Amino acid sequence: MNPLAGKKLLLHCCCAPCGTHPFRTLRERFDVTAYFDNPNIQPAGEYRVRLMEIRELAKRWGFSVVEGEYDSEGWFSAIRGHENEPEGAARCEICYRIRLERTARMAKILGMDCFATTLSVSPHKKAEIINRIGKQAGDQIGIQFVEADFKKKDGFKISCELSRAEGLYRQDYCGCTFSRRGGREPSRSIRVDPVV
Repeated sequence: MNPLAGKKLLLHCCCAPCGTHPFRTLRERFDVTAYFDNPNIQPAGEYRVRLMEIRELAKRWGFSVVEGEYDSEGWFSAIRGHENEPEGAARCEICYRIRLERTARMAKILGMDCFATTLSVSPHKKAEIINRIGKQAGDQIGIQFVEADFKKKDGFKISCELSRAEGLYRQDYCGCTFSRRGGREPSRSIRVDPVV
């Protein structure tokens, strides 16, 4: 018997497409509320598009969304000195820590029983690093982190299929200005058409 079954969980969501499979998986065991807290997302217009998409998905699927503070200046200050690192290096770990600590604090404030994140659904992110940071954040704040590797068992593929079925906007970069492929501006036209 899972001691957390039926408990309230705050799910940090980086975007609607990455939230699909983790939300569907977690709601089988938890009462899930989404938490959109991503001060790394640049530019601000991209942040707003991703927030609107998670709100739209929440309406369709029947879950609540809480929005964190968009503190991009604080984020840039925290990663200063790591701007030229490749994806997956220390800058990303700092970014995970910022978002997971903020999620843990919000989960505590909201009276949740635990928290989790959608970040591990990406094939570009290492679940062991995310889970280590999430557990540390939970221990520090005093709330349980639910470890997961949502990319397992075709999780990323499933999230893509669900995104297509829902017609969700799917961005082509992680979120921060340094993760844009080749330094180019992100495409504004990546909307996945629903499957007919």
